[in-house]
This record gives sequence, structure tokens and C-alpha cells, in this order.
Amino acid sequence: MKRKPSLASSVILLVILSSTLWLSAQGRQADYERANGLREKFQALALDIPGRVVWIEKTHRFWYRKSVKDGFEFEVVDADKLAKQPAFDHEKLAAALNTASGKEFKAAKLPFMMIRFTDGEKAVEFEAADFRWACDLATYAVTKLGPVERRRPQPLDEPPESKEPKASPDGKREAFIKNFNVWVRSKDKDKKDETALSLDGSEGNAYALNSIRWAPDSRRLAAYRVRPGYKRLVQYVESSPEEQLQPKASTIVYAKPGDALDVEQPVFFDAEAKTRVDVGNGLFPDAFELSDMAWWKDGRGLTFEYNQRGHQVYRVIEVDPASGKARAVISEEPKTFFCYSGKKYRFDVTDGKEIIWMSERDGWNHLYLYDGATGAVKNQITKGAWVVRGVDKVDEDKRQIYFRASGLIPGEDPYFVYPYRINFDGTGLTPLTDGGANHAVVYSADTKFFVDTFSRMDTPPVCVLRQASDGKTLMPVEKAEIAGLVKAGWRAPEVFTAKGRDGRTDIWGIIVRPMNFDKSKKYPVIENIYAGPQDSFVPKSFMPYNGMMSLAELGFIVVQIDGMGTSNRSKAFHDVCWKNLGDAGFPDRILWHKAVAARYPYYDISRVGIYGTSAGGQSAMGGVLFHPEFYKACVASCGCHDNRMDKIWWNEQWMGWPLGPEYAAASNVDNAWRLRGKLLLFVGELDTNVDPSSTMQVVNALIKANKTFGLLVLPGQNHTSGGDYGERVRRDFFVRNLLGVEPPDWNKIDEKKKDAVMR
Repeated sequence: MKRKPSLASSVILLVILSSTLWLSAQGRQADYERANGLREKFQALALDIPGRVVWIEKTHRFWYRKSVKDGFEFEVVDADKLAKQPAFDHEKLAAALNTASGKEFKAAKLPFMMIRFTDGEKAVEFEAADFRWACDLATYAVTKLGPVERRRPQPLDEPPESKEPKASPDGKREAFIKNFNVWVRSKDKDKKDETALSLDGSEGNAYALNSIRWAPDSRRLAAYRVRPGYKRLVQYVESSPEEQLQPKASTIVYAKPGDALDVEQPVFFDAEAKTRVDVGNGLFPDAFELSDMAWWKDGRGLTFEYNQRGHQVYRVIEVDPASGKARAVISEEPKTFFCYSGKKYRFDVTDGKEIIWMSERDGWNHLYLYDGATGAVKNQITKGAWVVRGVDKVDEDKRQIYFRASGLIPGEDPYFVYPYRINFDGTGLTPLTDGGANHAVVYSADTKFFVDTFSRMDTPPVCVLRQASDGKTLMPVEKAEIAGLVKAGWRAPEVFTAKGRDGRTDIWGIIVRPMNFDKSKKYPVIENIYAGPQDSFVPKSFMPYNGMMSLAELGFIVVQIDGMGTSNRSKAFHDVCWKNLGDAGFPDRILWHKAVAARYPYYDISRVGIYGTSAGGQSAMGGVLFHPEFYKACVASCGCHDNRMDKIWWNEQWMGWPLGPEYAAASNVDNAWRLRGKLLLFVGELDTNVDPSSTMQVVNALIKANKTFGLLVLPGQNHTSGGDYGERVRRDFFVRNLLGVEPPDWNKIDEKKKDAVMR
């Protein structure tokens, strides 16, 4: 006898069916089409968003580009007159450019973002359709200036040194290199008085012409004698060049961690006495780099900066040209690393009588005032549990510094940047703007004015002109309008904080939800990771569109987090990365995810994916290798998967020198056997940023470990996430592996539909 289904079983069946229907409603072709339409849709609805502000040379006028209905418009502001007007007649310029180029451009969609005023603002130059153009603003005649110069990969050999002799300040002599040595001669062509100042130069230890620096007295000069290090070459094969059927081979010079570097030795010469003074290198052994030499204006000495290999010693060195004696005016000797690539700042006051210097020696990034004669710290200029983010201007006459900083306002996002002014002696700290937002400021050449553009993730930009002396607002420039954007379904990413691994430090991140978000459903989570120690990366300013929004639209929650080991917090926060790039802040990131899940039941941390590019590619793969219990699926693009394979400056700065076991411990190659989750690797075959072999060595290790994974090799592409095609493949990967849905069969979709989905 058959039983009728009970009411309870019917309800259960209904729930299962509705759940299945919900799952099938994600990752469909319609979802892809909606996701791919977000950029164009949202950006078109965010109006009066100001772009980069550029002051016009030394004037009190600046230009910027802003969003308007159906496109963009260039504006010019006169700070003296407090007046704003279009930078030019957009209709006339478009018509003239169309005639000159033979192409069709609309006035609201001119094909350039940057302009340069010339001829006293009577003309404007720009780049469009692969050429440089000039437009006369009186007649609107457009003239072609020549092809756009494109940056090319570094050639096989380093660029040849300039052959132009180095003229003395008085114009009477010139120094040149002959047979690898320093020679001088009169600039009077009728005189035959060439004289060798050195005789010890050779093919393997030659004097460098570009290093020669004359003293202000035109009698003495200095030069580096350079013993070349190892020139490592990285080989490339371009499989599918456009101009020919057969592949093409190329090579670049690419130094990697542990390589032998050039050794530079400074030497002084007296061009009149024909004498030389050698400088002992006791204060600068094992140099990663010596900076260009520079004479004090009064000729009392010469300075250069010494960056020790391993980056744990950094010195400003002054040399007495008469004796060759060197002294360290400033010496940084941290226990971990000196962040020379992002936090070094030096300003010589009154020809080096005093020096403004940036340091993290007290645990926070701050400014110090040195006595140039004694090398003693006269006073710490800025201090406190906050960080200087950069110096904009130094006013020697008023003995004031205009700088940017973050972390001063209690309770605020510690990454928000604000402009300040302070006196050399550390007094008079003055905020130049109000709180509550992230600020980008640009000063006029004379520091009389600055343009302040400020916003938050949930607050659209406001741009104002301010008076630099006190921060007073002089005129509104732009106020963004986003009513249409909000009406269309845009929602601001949520800013979320949770405690890090120490239980005390706040870790900051953002949460991006789909437009059709339903809190009654469960959403898999995808983390966009970049954990490079050179900066912090979570956006702080308003963004009408971000690629994470399109990914979320397929049925995910997408997040981005700044864990420990990234920059712009305390030195201790930053030091977590030291000899440990494999950490990538994961202990903080996982705690952050768990805190979000504890607050929001729909945040499903049983299905977490991760993706990243470059150093983010290394970290993303590290997630599924070192934390497979948490991260289940990964897409890693152009990853520097083994820090011994990547560029020398970046990796030795954070991983140290000489190379130690830390490199292998953090290596995705050496740890490929740990893979448990789903993995997809991208690599551009012509990547000049990260050696493509870094990815292929991971592939080799995975094969040897009998692992299953995916690989997308991108012919002809450099350092990339794959462009539109790569984005579609990445989305398919997460739809398949986190949603459990098979993506559309793109090979069966007609071309018009495919363009809409894949663009």
C-alpha cells in the first residue's frame, strides 16, 4: 500500500527543490551578461567624478578630467580668480581631430586622459590613435607631432653609456673616458692637452662616464670605478608573433636574489695637480647600490647614499675630497629591513647644514632633523603612534614641512590620508583638512594653494581648492552626483574590521556583495589578495566600479584585506613579512573571515576561494598550499612562486641576503606537494616582470607530485591577469568549483552573445 507524502516531507522536498533552483540561478549566462555590463553601467551613472589634478607649470591654474553624462570633460580652474571653465571647446577639438586622424571621435569621449598645455596655454598636446597631436586653441587646427613612444622590454644589453664628455661648471674643461680611464682636456679645440687622471681602469674594472661629477670649483672631480657583476639573462620565446609565422627569441638582463652585483668604488681627482685620492670602503662594504654622487654647493665635500646588501644598513655618506676620508652623516641599522623603496626621504637644508630624514627607528614612520656637520639628531620632527605617508613640500625660509600622514585621528580608519604642516623643530602640527575621509592633495608650485579631493567607500568625492597656509576652503571644484548610480542598484562595499593574530591589532578589509544580495541565502567567499610589503592595498576612496563587483554578481561575496606584513602601519606590523613572505598575513586574514562569518550567517567560509596576480599570485597559491583547511580554490596569475626566481631588489629587501632557508620555506615550488584544493595557474609567455619559468617550475613540481591542476599560458602577453579572456576563465573556475555550477558552454554561444558575455 502506497503512503501519501506527509506535509512535513512535502515541505522538506520543497526546500530542497527551491535550494536547487537557487543554486542553478547563479553562474548562468544571464549572470555573466549582467556582471560584464556593470562597469559601463555604473561608470556612466557616476557624474562629476574628478580625475587627476595637474597644475599648469608654475601658474596658479590647474586642469582635471571629470565624468559627465555620456562621457568626460576637461576643466581648467584659475585659483587667483576662483573661476572654472572648460579646458577647451570639446566639439571643435573632436571635429578637428577627426579630420586630421581620419577617425571618428565624439566630443564627450575624446580618446585621451592626459593633456599638456603649451605655448602659454595657447595650445594643448595629447596622444590619440597611436600619435601625438597638438591643437591650437585659437584656430582649433590639429597637427600631428609624431608617433607615440611605447615602452619596450629591456634589451639584451643594457643601454650604452652616454659618450658625451662631462663639462666642468666653468666650461673650460671636460672629462671623458678613454681606454677605460678618466681623462681631461680643454674645451678649446685648438689645444691638444689630453691628460689621463687614472691608469688603473680596465675592461673588468672600468671608470663609468655617467658617474663623473665635477666639483663647483671646476678643479676636482669624482667618478666610480665599476667592477661588473654577473649579468643574468632571461630567455623568451614568443610563440605567435603577429608579423611572422615562426616564433621569435629574445633575451633581457634580469638580476635575481643572490646574484653577484656591480662593485662601485669612488675615486677623487684633481684636474690641475693631476693627482688622485682613493676612498676606503669601510663604511660601505657589500653594497647593493651606491647612489649618484653629489657635491655640496660650497665644494666642502661630496655625498652619496649607501644601501647595504640585505638592506639592514642604509647610510648617507660624506667624503672629504682632500683626504678621501668618509663619514656616515646618517646611518640606519634596523634589526630587520630599511624600507628604502617606499619610506626613504631626504631633504638637504641650506646646502646640507641640516638634513630632514625619514625613519622608522621609534617603531613608526617619522621625520627627523639632523645636524649635517655632526651627524647628530637635532630633534624628532614628527612623533606618535601614527605614520608619515610622504612629504609634499619643504619651505626652507619658513622652516616648515607640508606632509601627508595617517592614523592621527582616534577611532578612524588608520589608513585614511590627511595633509598636515609642521615646523622643523616639531612644533605647530597643523591639520589642513577636516576628518572623516581619505584625502588626495596636489599643491601649486609655490605652495600657495592645494587641491583637495576626498571621499570614502560610501561617500562620493568632493573636490575643493584650499589655501595652503591654513587649509581654508577657497572654492568648491566638484561634488560627485551618484543618485542615478544608487537607483541602479549600486551598493558601497562594507568596511569591516576584526582583531589580528595578536588579539589587539585591528585588521581592515572590505566586503563586496552582489546587487541582488539576499541575506537569507548562503554565499561562497572569494578573496582578492595582494600582500606585497611595499604598500597597503585595500581601497579607501570611493569607487563607482571595481572588478570585484562583477565577480560578486555571479553569486559570490568578494573581499579584500590588508593583513600584517603590509605597509602603512607600525614597524612591528610591517616586520611580520621579514624573511617570511609566505606568511602573507594569512593568520590575520583567516581570523578576519571567521569574524565576518560570525556576524553574517550568509557568509559561507566552508567555500572560500582566493586569487591574485604577481606577488598576489604567489600569495594566492600559498593560501591553498599552506592553509588548505580554509582556502579551497585558487587562481594564481603570473606569480613569483619562488622568491629566488624573481627580481633582486624586491625579494632581497623582504627575504634578506645572503639567501637562507627562508626562501625554500616560502617557495610554492618546494611546497607544491602540499596542494589539496583546486588550482588554476596563469602565465604570460613574455612576462618581463616575473620570469615565466617561476610558474613553469611550479607546474613541474606539481606534475612530479602527481597533482591535478589547470594551466593557462597566454601567448604574446607580458605580466598580466589574462585580460578579458583571463577574467572569463577565472570566473568560470570559481563558478564551477565554489558554486558547483557548470558555466555556459562558450563554444556553443553565437558570437554576438559571446562578445556581450566576455567583454
